[in-house]
Amino acid sequence: MGRAHEVRKVAMMKTSLMKSKIYSRFGKEIYMAAKTGGLEPDTNLALKKIIEKAKAAQVPGDVIKRNIDKAKGGGGEDFFPVRYEGFGPGGSTLIVEAMTDNVNRTFGEVRACFTKIGAKLGVTGSVIHQYQYVSMIVFEGWSEDEALEAIMEAECEVNDISTEDGLVTIIGPSSQLDQIKEALLAKNPELEVLIEKVTYLPNEYVTLDESDIQKFHRFIAMTDELDDVQEVFHNIQLPIIEE
Repeated sequence: MGRAHEVRKVAMMKTSLMKSKIYSRFGKEIYMAAKTGGLEPDTNLALKKIIEKAKAAQVPGDVIKRNIDKAKGGGGEDFFPVRYEGFGPGGSTLIVEAMTDNVNRTFGEVRACFTKIGAKLGVTGSVIHQYQYVSMIVFEGWSEDEALEAIMEAECEVNDISTEDGLVTIIGPSSQLDQIKEALLAKNPELEVLIEKVTYLPNEYVTLDESDIQKFHRFIAMTDELDDVQEVFHNIQLPIIEE
């Protein structure tokens, strides 16, 4: 399905993005989870999961603790998730997810990123119907058949399973990420899980020429500099860069 290169790129996110960006992203999520659900990870499962993901992304413990402590008072800013959809270069589509305490500021900043590359910000619903909101788990060290058997025994659903360049990718319902991962690890505790996330997966990919690829990379660079932007999803088949 041509996902291996994109999967490897996602798996290496912590090395390709600025550390401050990653810390900001997880800091907001930890803060809001602690503020709304309680400060103890043992009784706040949402907070526990976010902390686990933050540690996997090498977020320092003091950053995690600072944002939990910040939520103790119960006051301070509230961050709200917002999603922007638009049309990128060469017929591509883009989904930008953000978490903000000022929607007007974030809207203006994201719209400017679209405008600067000649792209167009769309209305809500203009793009998202071209994507599936799914769980994605990527691992290595086990075969498709072994993984599928483990998942079926746990009565989890699977939308798709594929292997490319030694990486097995499982796509399932967005609500079953944890169940699928637990089913795999129950059968193979040594399994190396590279990616576990709920994501927007495009129904079809588009290929861009060199000029449009450069515009896309410029868009990503600009959104990387925005503290409010959490993640950008797209339907672009990126060229494989030989290492």
